[in-house]
Amino acid sequence: MKIKCVGAGPAGLYFAISAKLRDAGHDISVIERDPPGATYGWGVVYWDDLLDVLYGNDRESAQQLRAASTLWQEQEICLRSEDSAYLGGYGYSLGRAALLDVLAHRARSLGVDVQYRHGVEDLSELADADLIVGADGVHSRVRQTHEQEFGTQLDVGNNPYIWLGTDKVFDRFTFAFEETPAGWVWFHAYPSSAGISTCIVECTAQTWEALGLDSRTDEDGVRLLEKIFERPLDGRRLISQSRGRPAQWMRFTQVRNQSWVHGNIALMGDAAHTTHFTIGSGTRLAMLDAIGLAQCLYESESVSAALHEYDRLARAALRPVQAAARSSMAWFEHADDYLDRDATSFAYAMASRHGLQPPWRYQLHRATQVPAVRRTMRAIDSARRRVLALRRGESLLPPVRQQRVPLTS
Repeated sequence: MKIKCVGAGPAGLYFAISAKLRDAGHDISVIERDPPGATYGWGVVYWDDLLDVLYGNDRESAQQLRAASTLWQEQEICLRSEDSAYLGGYGYSLGRAALLDVLAHRARSLGVDVQYRHGVEDLSELADADLIVGADGVHSRVRQTHEQEFGTQLDVGNNPYIWLGTDKVFDRFTFAFEETPAGWVWFHAYPSSAGISTCIVECTAQTWEALGLDSRTDEDGVRLLEKIFERPLDGRRLISQSRGRPAQWMRFTQVRNQSWVHGNIALMGDAAHTTHFTIGSGTRLAMLDAIGLAQCLYESESVSAALHEYDRLARAALRPVQAAARSSMAWFEHADDYLDRDATSFAYAMASRHGLQPPWRYQLHRATQVPAVRRTMRAIDSARRRVLALRRGESLLPPVRQQRVPLTS
């Protein structure tokens, strides 16, 4: 089967890997408009559930992704740099550039033709393909070509946000809320790669305009944010430049489609759907889409039957996730309503933003603020993590980072 995939992000590359592993006879090309190594943003987060799936699907790339990842434990919610509360749990973070590097090398090792610096403006260029996969992101050209057929709906959120890096190294997932004369501004931060953390700054539109962030130069705006977050950043700098261009303020675009398939075209990842960054599921969902489509192709007698099954199963699985993401986005758009509380009460409100909780849950939350209880919870999490790692066959020895030859085409 001749397959052409537009977009060399996590969805496109992991689909090519997954499809090749199931049938090495597929002729697969991944076409990307940007050069190798180019990526927006800094880092992504994921959890054990994704590692379980990746190890089961392709152990080779899963090992490399885990080796390039950083483990973080706990979430800290800090108000005015004075009052902190904690939420339990742990997760992993990974630089987006490292993620794409691992997947691109793995795809090429399996015989996938990965083409960079090749923009696809007209789908007639792909007319010889049995299957066209649109994995080209939120502003997908593949999707835009057939928006009516896909039933595309785009909804834009209210809060401006900007995706930055920082040389302040965080060892846990950190939310810092700072009050200014214009209103509250906050960031979500987590480690991305050696010496660098991801730092997503967000506020309401009213605060953004009152601070003049809508009219300041890029550099002036970043310097203002450094001043606002001086204490939670320990005086370290914010980094705007990614891919040689300064980061831009955005509003989150929610992408929904009534169907993810049309003719011999399938959408996946952000081209098919988006989920708000506050639930950290974008990369996970993109890679699950990739596995799902590859498996449907493997099990079905025709491309048409495979696409029908992929559309049915994948969209049904996504519905509760998108509902949770919409609730999370809405909560942060009204976070000011909760910021008159102490950090412990505020953190509980944030943790329960997806729905009602039984009364005892708040008492448990208060108990986990006690240092001795937190240490016990971290120990339990560490034991659980080791059990899960052993179950999926992950080595518990320190990971060995492999040297790579940079991609040049």
